[in-house]
Amino acid sequence: MKNLYLISTILITVAVSLISTDAFAGNEQRVGSSGAAELLINPWARSSGWGDANVACVVGLEGMYQNVAGMAFTRKTELAFTNTQWMGGAGVVINSGGFATKVGETGVLGLSVMNMNWGKIDITTADLPEGGIGTFNPTYNNIGLSYAREFSNSIYGGITVKMINQSIFNASSSGFAIDAGIQYVTGVGKDKAGNRNRDNLRFGITMKNVGTTMKYTGDGLSFTGFSENGTSMTIEHRSQEFELPSLIKIGFSYHFKLAPKVDEVNEEVTSDHNLIVAANFTSNSFTKDQYHIGMEYGFKEYFFVRGGYVYEEGILDVATRSTAFTGPTAGLTLQAPVNKENKSVIAIDYSYRFTQPFGGVHTFGARVTL
Repeated sequence: MKNLYLISTILITVAVSLISTDAFAGNEQRVGSSGAAELLINPWARSSGWGDANVACVVGLEGMYQNVAGMAFTRKTELAFTNTQWMGGAGVVINSGGFATKVGETGVLGLSVMNMNWGKIDITTADLPEGGIGTFNPTYNNIGLSYAREFSNSIYGGITVKMINQSIFNASSSGFAIDAGIQYVTGVGKDKAGNRNRDNLRFGITMKNVGTTMKYTGDGLSFTGFSENGTSMTIEHRSQEFELPSLIKIGFSYHFKLAPKVDEVNEEVTSDHNLIVAANFTSNSFTKDQYHIGMEYGFKEYFFVRGGYVYEEGILDVATRSTAFTGPTAGLTLQAPVNKENKSVIAIDYSYRFTQPFGGVHTFGARVTL
């Protein structure tokens, strides 16, 4: 028990240090100097609906992006697919899918795939700047293999290894990165008299996108030239290496049971109306630091509605804003039980992220939990 309180104290201390000092502040001089920015895009509907604020309380498959430790809460097997219309009107589509399944008594293994499609772009050359000679289709692909486990009834952890690929028809770049995270369930709200543990207060911390540098290679970086004696030769340009957008997230959540009822059989407190309040801080290496707040209201296991806000320096003024996002997010979930005995459900998820300009970001998802 002393070790658990020690961990919570460390987490709180780190959070306060990150927020109150400039040592971990985003370095504005490095903004735009990293690559693989798609690693910063949340392709999932539930967690993006409340502003990525649920680092401490994300559960199941979506933990592979937000905090892999949350994947340890997978009951048995979870399958999910999402489609994101990125920056409405831009013609960019993100498709993501994945599954997580229980292995052993405390472990969970997961696989996720994200594909970002930019649509068809005309091929142009110096001689044909208007195109007319065909099109190409840039794509970004990220594949993640994750493992999470329950170390105790209070501590959960996990790790993800990601393969990253960016390509057009004549050049490509590849690399890999590692994510790691923990969640700590404090046990606050425990009814000692009835031995009923509501586990209201939770903390979470995750480190993301720590990996190799990347650079482009391929025929697109070469051209045919001529030597002084007229001999043709292939000349290749060297591509500059770029780093991955590494970051650290730390946050907390608090769960409220708005109309609590005592389940004497299972010795726990339940409620048909539940509210979760969450917040976290993101320390970015190559962009501005961000503050996330969010809320989720759930009615039984049938309906959930979410809202959030993501703040960074300068976001309130269009003259100083360095992102298309304006801050607010919203989302909802409708789900129906398939088998009440093992709590299997089919769910539809949706989220919207506000932007200016463009028409916002719509994410639609389908999910099956067995």
